[in-house]
Amino acid sequence: MSVQERKQRERAERERLIVATARELAEQQGWDAVTTRRLADRIEYSQPVLYSHFRGKREIIGAVALEGAADLAVAVRAATAAASGPRARVAALAHAYLDFAERNPAVYDAIFQLDGGLPYAREDTPEPLKDAFAALLESLGEVAGDGVDAGLFTETFWACLHGLATLTRAGRLPPQETERRVGLLVDRLPVD
Repeated sequence: MSVQERKQRERAERERLIVATARELAEQQGWDAVTTRRLADRIEYSQPVLYSHFRGKREIIGAVALEGAADLAVAVRAATAAASGPRARVAALAHAYLDFAERNPAVYDAIFQLDGGLPYAREDTPEPLKDAFAALLESLGEVAGDGVDAGLFTETFWACLHGLATLTRAGRLPPQETERRVGLLVDRLPVD
């Protein structure tokens, strides 16, 4: 291995460490606790080293969002692969999505609530974000109904799930009714 390859590998490892540490700190204490000083202390590198990877907190949030979007796609696909039939896949998708949001609130915020400087719903949207949407579209597209734009249907269904996730987390919807809410959504689908 050349010196250049070793340096690139070390840089990639440092970057993964920064992102993992930011994600862990945000999940434990919230995004306000994630500062470049605190991250530098936790990873035992100087702030200039941290800034050599990310220009600031916004880019770190963006990196956590991309990693989280990839994790969300994996969770949704795993849940839907285990379900049989379109309606069961959509129910599994909804539960996987809501479970992800509940188990990873800071990551969920990085993906959908905070400004990580990432473009959404554009041609230059990063692949992990596109793939997370594709994971939803794979199951929702098959139940959209005749003559319905599958992408638009997926956006609308996602908006419902996002609303359920954020309103439940904020204490505005009682969590014990989540199963019934998902049932109401899924039961309205135009499939048997």
